[in-house]
Amino acid sequence: MSSAIPSITVVIPAYNAAETIEVCMAALTRQTTSRERYEVILVDDGSTDRTPELAAQLGASVIAQAHTGRAAARNRGIDAARGALVLFTDADCEPAGDWVEQMVTPLLDPNVTGVKGVYRTRQKSLTARFVQIEYEDRYDHAAQSRYIDFVDTYAAAYRRTALVAVGGFDPTLPFDEDQELSFRLAEAGHKLVFNPLAAVYHRHPESWARYAQRKVQIGYWKTRVLKLHPSKAWRDTHTPWNLKFQVTLAGLSALLALLSSWVGALHWLLGLLLAAFVVSGASFVKKAWRRDRPVAWFALPALCLRAWALGLGFVGGYASAIVRHRQPGGLP
Repeated sequence: MSSAIPSITVVIPAYNAAETIEVCMAALTRQTTSRERYEVILVDDGSTDRTPELAAQLGASVIAQAHTGRAAARNRGIDAARGALVLFTDADCEPAGDWVEQMVTPLLDPNVTGVKGVYRTRQKSLTARFVQIEYEDRYDHAAQSRYIDFVDTYAAAYRRTALVAVGGFDPTLPFDEDQELSFRLAEAGHKLVFNPLAAVYHRHPESWARYAQRKVQIGYWKTRVLKLHPSKAWRDTHTPWNLKFQVTLAGLSALLALLSSWVGALHWLLGLLLAAFVVSGASFVKKAWRRDRPVAWFALPALCLRAWALGLGFVGGYASAIVRHRQPGGLP
């Protein structure tokens, strides 16, 4: 690469990512954008494997830090970036060949501050295929808005000046830190857009246990985000209305199931909630039927698992807040 200052910086936070970083880095060397236009910075978050060595061999500038989390690692990348535009992806992602080009194209509009891309997958397991349709459902929701308020850092692009102005990512959040940054930028008046052509391939969870575990984690840390941005409890461009409704139904059904042990007349109400859940999931099942029919057959149980796992995470997050004598900022 020439000595010219690149206009784009790609930042990858990584922790023990030796199994995937070679694929990620190889994809970043095959971009339609000239390699002279972008640099790649890998911030190694205290890995104990060969992650930094492999990344350096494949052309990344490596920055090492103690194991302090993804948000802190991304902030280190922002500080070191020479490009005016900063792109983020993860060490377990494989950017498509035109990913850099597609991420920066919307930023040709000087009014746009940030860009959100999409996940794709080549996986065959039913769990991973369900997760992919779940993401596509969210993408359909985001596409309804001209401007969005949520940019996922597996495929994100920002103007560096905006990131610096708002102080970067919140290092106290080990999950949902990209969501919190997006909300902060949107609330400050920055325009964020969605580009479904900017894609990275990803390995989604292959087991339902791992999927549920991740949803519990997301729900737990979402309570911290909502404390900071309480208005997002009711509406954002990332979460379809039926998901919030389903989480509410899951919580009510748990309460009614407990009370029905003493009040038998409540069984009919429990059945009504179940019927409401089925109705709320009909659009997702229809979408899955069009895109991947085997997934559609078990979509409703999977949606139930999602709602229960997120709800459990919310309960844990708010219980933790109470224990710490902190009041949550909004209802999930």
